[in-house]
Amino acid sequence: MSDEARADDLLYHVDGDLRPADEATVSVEDRGFQYGDAAFETLRAYGGDVFGWDAHADRLAETCDLLAIDHGLAREDLHDRIRETLDANDLDDAYVRLSISRGVQPGKLDPDPEVDPTVVIVVKPLPRVELDGQSVWDGPATLRTVSTQRIPDAAVPARAKTHNYLNGILARIELRGTDADEAVMLDAAGHVAEGATSNVFAFDGDGLLTPALSGPVLPGITRATVIDIAEEEGIPVREVTIGPDALRTAEEMFCTNSTWEVRPVESVDGASVGGGPVTDLLAQRYRERVEETFY
Repeated sequence: MSDEARADDLLYHVDGDLRPADEATVSVEDRGFQYGDAAFETLRAYGGDVFGWDAHADRLAETCDLLAIDHGLAREDLHDRIRETLDANDLDDAYVRLSISRGVQPGKLDPDPEVDPTVVIVVKPLPRVELDGQSVWDGPATLRTVSTQRIPDAAVPARAKTHNYLNGILARIELRGTDADEAVMLDAAGHVAEGATSNVFAFDGDGLLTPALSGPVLPGITRATVIDIAEEEGIPVREVTIGPDALRTAEEMFCTNSTWEVRPVESVDGASVGGGPVTDLLAQRYRERVEETFY
């Protein structure tokens, strides 16, 4: 069956009901559509359940608190809806996106305190990487530093994962016409913040370097897992302020997010970097953690 045919057969979860993908719609007056006034999480499912649910649920709750979206839904209810959607689609290994918007309200900028949330769960097949299998990504990432800056925390908190992803979209648009498939975004001071959809790590011989969360950096769930694994393996991790030269001159580099897991970087701004033994070890240990959790 083709991917297109498979997508047409999928069921999505919208406000408590399972609906065919082509019927899974929300109102044009929904604030998530009109203003990007919504929170979301991207998750990976393995073996019919999602990885790192508690961490994702914590981050989702923090985003909703920052947006003052008092949706009134228990995290176990949300978890059940995800598992119901996976079961309905007969999916064990999948991409999962959970969104909660403020819902439909009068067409004004000021949100009403009373919320009737819109809750949407989208799932798509995404095979897992088995311990001795091929990678989920097509190949190592090619990175390029872009001029689009990461939004300062004082404007939009980086820890808020919202539907308003225009910042990352503008960064990715800058990659058109280049060989790069991920953008390196800097903060206003010229320090590395993150990729458009990923956290970044470099290895310099003394350990791992990754931008500190004191900057405009999303606290990635995979990022935290990799740091935990590195500490278990005795690999020093420095969460610090770094410039783009630290990436270009690194011995190894990789990106992390829920769908890529640990993805080696081939080059940054034309400078060859590549993966290596540390990247390979962390990727392997990440896969082992998945296997131990679900299989």
